[in-house]
Amino acid sequence: MSLQAYQRTQRTTESPRDTEYRLFGLVTGSLMEAEGAPRTDPRLIRAIDWNRRMWSTLAADCAGDGNALPKTVRAQIISLSLWVSRYSSEVMRNGAPLEPLIDVNRSIMQGLAARAEPQMTA
Repeated sequence: MSLQAYQRTQRTTESPRDTEYRLFGLVTGSLMEAEGAPRTDPRLIRAIDWNRRMWSTLAADCAGDGNALPKTVRAQIISLSLWVSRYSSEVMRNGAPLEPLIDVNRSIMQGLAARAEPQMTA
């Protein structure tokens, strides 16, 4: 099977939640690989940019009228996006550690994974 066929199959069988989880995993992995790198390291610059763009896209989606999430959850995601942007600037300007960004992403991943698990009833 070609890579393109595999990717088409994955897109048609993957739930939106699975896609979000996978994206968070890739972006968080990029941040982890850049951890400890100097501010001028291209890996760090790319990882920070990718993380910012992901969060910015999530915030833009949450700001739209068509988003089905509860308004409080949407507001929390937008708030986190603003924090990610501000903190990312601290990383790039002052060398703040990446750990808080990684922790936030991991927390979101845990929430996505927990919701994907089947619920058992007693």
